[in-house]
Amino acid sequence: MPIKTILVIDDSPTERHILSQMLLGGGYQVSTADSGEEGIERARQIKPDLILMDVVMPGTNGFQATRSLAKDETTKDIPVIICTTKNQETDRIWGLRQGAQAYVTKPVDGPALLAMIAALG
Repeated sequence: MPIKTILVIDDSPTERHILSQMLLGGGYQVSTADSGEEGIERARQIKPDLILMDVVMPGTNGFQATRSLAKDETTKDIPVIICTTKNQETDRIWGLRQGAQAYVTKPVDGPALLAMIAALG
């Protein structure tokens, strides 16, 4: 199924803006959430084709939110790309174990991320 709608979950307004502009430039429709809790709710409501998930957020962090989405019947088939400043190999492995399809670190390489999204679609 081609990816058209992407949900960006990040507590940083700057990161949400940068990622949204990059994705809009790539021809995607973008929705945003500023917390893990809001992201889970929005994912259930709008059922995006893909989720970009930050890790370091207050409340429900990105690892917890990814695990919740992967276990939820409504959202389990939505691919998640973790997009974070956490660049340790153990973080990457843990993120993928929570159900993420891919793991990228910030600052994001725009063309590489767009290519990754296209490959998942």
